[in-house]
Amino acid sequence: MVSAVGHVSAKAPRASQEANLSIPAFDMKLFLASAGRGRRVSKFQRKKTIFTQGDPAGTVMYIQEGAVKVSVVNAMGKEAVVALLGPGDFCGEGCLTGLPFRMATATAISPTSLLVINKAEMVRLLRDEHKLSDRFITYLLTRNIRVEEDLIDQLFNSIEKRLARTLLMLARYGKQKQPRKTLPKISQETLAGMIGATRSRVNVFMNKFRKLGFITYKGEIQINNSLLSVVLHE
Repeated sequence: MVSAVGHVSAKAPRASQEANLSIPAFDMKLFLASAGRGRRVSKFQRKKTIFTQGDPAGTVMYIQEGAVKVSVVNAMGKEAVVALLGPGDFCGEGCLTGLPFRMATATAISPTSLLVINKAEMVRLLRDEHKLSDRFITYLLTRNIRVEEDLIDQLFNSIEKRLARTLLMLARYGKQKQPRKTLPKISQETLAGMIGATRSRVNVFMNKFRKLGFITYKGEIQINNSLLSVVLHE
């Protein structure tokens, strides 16, 4: 009797291990790159609206490629650009806080591919998949730091320095070993909305940066390392 019980109990852990081995591990890279349960891939051409301020909010989006402008419009119709997002960023995460509608408008500023994740599926993943939840939390903390830096920038820095900093951030200096040199096509109106200035003032400093060799500006903006001197100069 004892040996029979011992025989059965010895087999149980092995069966449990085999069952666990049959469950595939969560592959975050594959998840963020493809459609599947509770998620789909959507593509948008340049200038196409992804969602509009006031729309129902029920999805979180992950930017696979391209660039997205996030803006808000007040009652007088004045637009303010609150963020420019790129590959690896999330968008529309406000729905996770319980907000029933979008607080901003998201627009593709270059051909863009998004992984659109249903709110319920995103909540489940954040609870069950620690790799994804860790990445998402890191993104939110980084985004929060960026918002604080933007506020300090608006309060204390000149238009010239704010513009230089924005161009460098769009080029992702400090975020990649090899930051991109050429930015997605972006208008001076958008840049003005990001730094709290007029288009005419942006035009003045863009021409100055070009004459000094900090940027090359022929439709697309190419950033040179020397632009850092504007931000670092006190």
